[in-house]
Amino acid sequence: MGSDDANTILRMAGLATPMALRVAVTLGLPDRLRGDEVAVERLAEDLGVAPVPLGLLLGHLTTLGFFERTATGYRTTGYGEHLCGDTLTGVLLNLDTAGGRAELAFVELLHSVTTGEPGYDRRYGRDFWGDLAEHPPLRESFDRQMTHRLRADAPQLAAGYDWGRFATVVDVGGGPGTLLAAILAAHPGTRGRLVDVDVSVAARTFAAEERASVVAGSFFDPLPAGADAYLLCDILHDWDDEHAGRVLARCVEAARPDSRVLVVEAVGGRRGRTDMDLAMLVIFGGRERRVAEFEALAAPHGLVLDAVTDVSEGRSVLEFGIG
Repeated sequence: MGSDDANTILRMAGLATPMALRVAVTLGLPDRLRGDEVAVERLAEDLGVAPVPLGLLLGHLTTLGFFERTATGYRTTGYGEHLCGDTLTGVLLNLDTAGGRAELAFVELLHSVTTGEPGYDRRYGRDFWGDLAEHPPLRESFDRQMTHRLRADAPQLAAGYDWGRFATVVDVGGGPGTLLAAILAAHPGTRGRLVDVDVSVAARTFAAEERASVVAGSFFDPLPAGADAYLLCDILHDWDDEHAGRVLARCVEAARPDSRVLVVEAVGGRRGRTDMDLAMLVIFGGRERRVAEFEALAAPHGLVLDAVTDVSEGRSVLEFGIG
């Protein structure tokens, strides 16, 4: 292996840049330096941090093009504006948000790989969902993250699959209601019901929508019965096989014999990314399952895979019937 290869590997493995980006976002530097340049000393005073280390941070990120140095200080470049707080990138990198906090669990990846257990629990003393319940600001940031993540895909998901076949859809663990709202907008004959532990945001989403209602509850508890379809979007990959199976069991318990269970998420080997496999493992003890793994997970609950439809760049719909 040549020195160029070794240097490339070391750059890939280096932690300085990933952590520098997260610290800059957490301190709000991209927003603070957007537009007008600010001297390091004044910026440090405003933020209550030491000026010399702050200068080192800005210096490194300037070499990467996120900031530029002027005669009187630093300012955010157009490239750096992708780190601002109103972007998905900013939400995910901020160490004070659910996404940014969760990614620090990667320091426990060795534990997760050797045991199959989530590293998040080991780092923080409770699982991801317990952490959100304990800290409402984390829950709020998670809802914002999911809204950002689904916003681009929701129109494709709503238009790329025949949701109009179903008179009633129960969105299980639907969070803010982004996807269900898109489905109802695209299919006027469909009614929806959203189930989630926290429905405060979804209640606002559907405040003026007569065809939708929200129900507070966990997907590990009994679900509204008798719907035509039970939708699980980005749910199963957050759980190991035991817990994911329990979610499917609740859907089957609530469903009619002719109902459908619809799983919408990235599918390994199809739309899933290998880095997200590791993220799901270290945060939740889950993974981006392959089609055969979904079939094996669903079979004990009497679910039979009828079709797989790729509906966006990142997600597919797996349609299960009750056999």
